[in-house]
Amino acid sequence: MSVLSKKLARRTKLRKKIRSRVFGTPEKPRLSVFRSNKDIYAQLIDDVHGKTIAAASSRGLTEKMTNVEKSNLVGKALAEKAKAAGIENCVFDRNGYLYHGRVKSLAEGAREGGLKF
Repeated sequence: MSVLSKKLARRTKLRKKIRSRVFGTPEKPRLSVFRSNKDIYAQLIDDVHGKTIAAASSRGLTEKMTNVEKSNLVGKALAEKAKAAGIENCVFDRNGYLYHGRVKSLAEGAREGGLKF
């Protein structure tokens, strides 16, 4: 088994464990994070109805900054969209990623923007 497939298998295992405990409702949606090598994506999901309430990503950001700084801006943008939709609380789904670096920065940006989790 290659190193990449071991990493993916580990993340998939963690992801399943997290998702068994974390569930989003219309009042308290799930904040799901996806991280690629270049960008980071976040969305608020209502698992009861299977709908995305708000979403934000770093794809539109063109300024020169680090990925951690971009993640913080994405968190703040998502918090603004959530407030516009009338949402203040959510549950955090780190999607199997470790809680540091870009994932942590996104969470802190969302908290700064006014989301509670």
